[in-house]
Amino acid sequence: MQVNHTKKLVTNLKRGTIIRGKWNGTKYQVIQKLGEGACGVVYLCERNGVQAALKIGTDSSRIITEVNVLKTFQKVQGKRLGPSLLDVDDWVTPDGITFPYYVMEYLRGTELASFLRGKGKEWLGVMMLQLLTDLEELHDQGWVFGDLKTDNLLVTTPPPKLRLIDVGGTTQTGRAIKEYTEFYDRGYWQRGSRKADPSYDLFALTMVMLEIAYGSRFERGAQPKQTLEKKLQHAPVLKPYRPLIQKVWAGGYGHSREMKRDLSSMLSSPAKYKAAEMKNTRVSRRKEAEKTSFASAEAIVIFISVILFYFLYSIVAW
Repeated sequence: MQVNHTKKLVTNLKRGTIIRGKWNGTKYQVIQKLGEGACGVVYLCERNGVQAALKIGTDSSRIITEVNVLKTFQKVQGKRLGPSLLDVDDWVTPDGITFPYYVMEYLRGTELASFLRGKGKEWLGVMMLQLLTDLEELHDQGWVFGDLKTDNLLVTTPPPKLRLIDVGGTTQTGRAIKEYTEFYDRGYWQRGSRKADPSYDLFALTMVMLEIAYGSRFERGAQPKQTLEKKLQHAPVLKPYRPLIQKVWAGGYGHSREMKRDLSSMLSSPAKYKAAEMKNTRVSRRKEAEKTSFASAEAIVIFISVILFYFLYSIVAW
């Protein structure tokens, strides 16, 4: 009974609720609920006129892990990997129940899809290059983001900067991914394991690109690998990026810096960017031509076979 009551209390804090730290004594006033994950709820709060995001949970070990990730982010804070960590404490409710929580910077920005709307194809590459830069720093510190998805990406301005906003799925390299969303999970698409390594994040990054290209997620179907290839081939905005995406799917990148290097090289040279786009167009046309030629040849063979059948039949009948 207490567990159910606790869950209800944590996920339904009313506007105006005061959360006071047991150890630091800092007070935060709840404004509204921002989101809910596997191990906690995030609320928009206010303290002395300054807004912040407060995540409260029931599992102290999970909260501590996320705090450690945010501290890792702060080691390279000059590069602004994610929200800044502001406070860590416990809250004792009027009923005497204790919940761990931490407070982080509240990032204001625009959803990635909304930001990219109306912009050229190269803008997607620029945003992904920023993301790869952040992932490179994270991977170098021995962490994998894990639950990488469009919901956890926000573009802040000015200047436009892609930011990671939820570290709930971040996992130490070598361990099993602890939190994921099926659409972005390589295991779900039969493209690998759920072991935390840099390539896990890179696969999720390619799924972010596909979701942006189609405007929504899509079903995997009975043949997941074929579904992905088909979707990739029919996404015009992804033409220049197809070789990189396919290399990720083939396990060709062991670290984010490798994909970052290739993407950076392509984007830094307009000629390479256009060449990549034209090359993919030629490949697609050649495949279509081969299909057409094969279909034509098949039709001719069938036609000749029918004529030969009737010819032989006529001879036998005669």
